[in-house]
Amino acid sequence: MEPVSSSTHVPGITGLVLTRDGGRLLDKCLASLYFCDTLLVVDSGSADHTLDIAEAHNAEIVARAWEGFARQFTFAHGLVRSRWFFILDQDEICPPALGAEIRAAIAEADALADTPADTPVAFSVGRKSWYFDRFMRHGGWYPDPIPRVFRTGFVEFYQDAHIHYRPLGSRRHLGGPGREIIHYPYAGFEHQLAKLNAYARQGADALKAGGRKGGLLPGVGHGLGRFCRIYVLKRGFLDGRAGFLAAAHGAFYAFLKYARTLDASWGAPFDQE
Repeated sequence: MEPVSSSTHVPGITGLVLTRDGGRLLDKCLASLYFCDTLLVVDSGSADHTLDIAEAHNAEIVARAWEGFARQFTFAHGLVRSRWFFILDQDEICPPALGAEIRAAIAEADALADTPADTPVAFSVGRKSWYFDRFMRHGGWYPDPIPRVFRTGFVEFYQDAHIHYRPLGSRRHLGGPGREIIHYPYAGFEHQLAKLNAYARQGADALKAGGRKGGLLPGVGHGLGRFCRIYVLKRGFLDGRAGFLAAAHGAFYAFLKYARTLDASWGAPFDQE
């Protein structure tokens, strides 16, 4: 994909949020995007009060059936009319200090637009996530730099088990302690297991599509390896009970991803009586 000209886009920044039943934190999420010139919400069939919250924040709301993160972001990207956009998940909050830094960074980038070789087209930010009973500081959870601010037309999205952002140009990092996205990924164990199951399904599909071998033994091996990497090598044990739980769930995800590549009848003989 070649970068497209953003000359037709108006100055400023759009806050972009994908939603589906995001009422748990969406009000705080959208309120934290006060520094954006416009808000764009692309919703995938919410049945809770998500749309009411978005309307209360004067967001532009577009409905689109869910086809995966990459396709959803690609679609939303095509709707952005401002020169820049900032992606925030429905379970994330942007602190004011980070919002101010983003505004300053895009203003500086716009001032350098005549020298594109030296001009960033994307900015990454740090993220701190609350898990179980604390903000995680180890186990690979922190500082979790992730590109989230993009010049419109200069990014593409792709997906395996997770969403990936590919800036089509140079990138800089913003933020620091106190200037990080605040992430509340799970409402409880059941919520985490539901997400884990969905990611494992996507991961198994990606393995199959890539012609990689799955199965029980690879699943056990990858599960044990992931636990050791999170809990020992990345010092997840320093996060106490939360660190152990995170490592255990990570190991189960890795096992499940490989195990779910297997085909089985799951009761077909009973259907053939």
